[in-house]
Amino acid sequence: MALPAATLRSLRHRNYRLWAAADLVSVTGTWMQVLGVNWLILSATGSATSVGISLVLQALPTLALGMWGGSLADRLPSRPVVLAAQIAQAGLALVLAAIAMGEPRSMAPIYVVMLASGVVSALGGPALGRFGAEVVPPEDLPNAMALGSVISSGARILGMSAAGILLPITGIGALFLINATSFLAVIGAIFAMRRSEMHVLARASSTAEFGVGEGVRYVLRTPWLLVLLGLALVLGSLGRNYQVTMAAMSAGPLAAGSAGYGVLSTVFAVGTVIGGVVAAGRARLTLRLLLCAAMLASAVQLLSGLAPGFLSFAALMLPVAASAVVLDTAVAARAQLDSPDHMRGRVIAVLGVVSAASGAVGGPLLGWLSDTFGPRLALQLGGVVTVAATLLAAVLFARLAGVRLGTAVREPLRLASLRRARVVPEPAVPEQV
Repeated sequence: MALPAATLRSLRHRNYRLWAAADLVSVTGTWMQVLGVNWLILSATGSATSVGISLVLQALPTLALGMWGGSLADRLPSRPVVLAAQIAQAGLALVLAAIAMGEPRSMAPIYVVMLASGVVSALGGPALGRFGAEVVPPEDLPNAMALGSVISSGARILGMSAAGILLPITGIGALFLINATSFLAVIGAIFAMRRSEMHVLARASSTAEFGVGEGVRYVLRTPWLLVLLGLALVLGSLGRNYQVTMAAMSAGPLAAGSAGYGVLSTVFAVGTVIGGVVAAGRARLTLRLLLCAAMLASAVQLLSGLAPGFLSFAALMLPVAASAVVLDTAVAARAQLDSPDHMRGRVIAVLGVVSAASGAVGGPLLGWLSDTFGPRLALQLGGVVTVAATLLAAVLFARLAGVRLGTAVREPLRLASLRRARVVPEPAVPEQV
């Protein structure tokens, strides 16, 4: 069945087509490396906690430096920052390949590369987000984000599938070499873009505007954004670190080994494609859609811990992944589009910090729960907590001034307005994007 034209509307723009093609190649390489790193660590240590540690090391730099990266993105042109970050990541992939081919006896060198990769992502990630928003006009940004999820999911399928095939043939080091080469696609696409067709976002024009403190103050005085970020943090921590729980389930209760882990990762990626198509086909990404997706992901995660076998567990990964993509796309779209352009880099950075914190907290926690109580109970406990968090977020959104569960946010809600007497506020004007 052909997709509706509205679902593919961002592809009308030449720059976006270049960006999408480059993204497909680069993300394919990235997921080949992700599978390689996870399996290398798990096979060498036999511990899901060790996999979680690698996630922490990638996340810590974003927690420490993410807002500085956002400030740089709001101050500097995006193009040179993105190019520098891509070159750095390619170099780190080459280093990782050399380490893997040397059959390391210690995980320390791998952890050092993961930490360095996290530093590059922390400083370059917000600029990458701004640049991605500049290849389409603002009205097409939600669609571009959703299509980006589809492309990334398709690349994840390709990457995981290719890695599963190549791993026993070429060894893990080859996966890292392929990833290093894939960054050339992004670099080439950037140089091929027409600058006259870029939709450049306004940058901060003064020290006060691009400071880290100003970004933090903006978030703290915007209650709807705080609730949004809180929900993303909880669901990202206990409901999104499936690279840990799927690996633990494959190595443990499901007894599926590396092949099973690859299959589950591919099934999960198929679900994310479905979720991306659903999001791309929506004219607006509302709070109601966001909350429904969060509830579905949470409830099905709880059920996945009860799945009796490999096939039933794999089947439950589809709705979990699909709803997770819809949720993530809605969170990113609302956070970016409902914030000022000159604050965009720092808002993207805050989203990155939340994502990093989710990995830093959820990765080791789920790994510890899996090692101590078993991965089934880890999934069930995570599902209970995320269901409760979704219900709480729904109540808070309903009580905040100007927010209704069927609408998106247009005007920021000020903390000062919530300190006044308990008066029912006027409804917000629904977002038309």
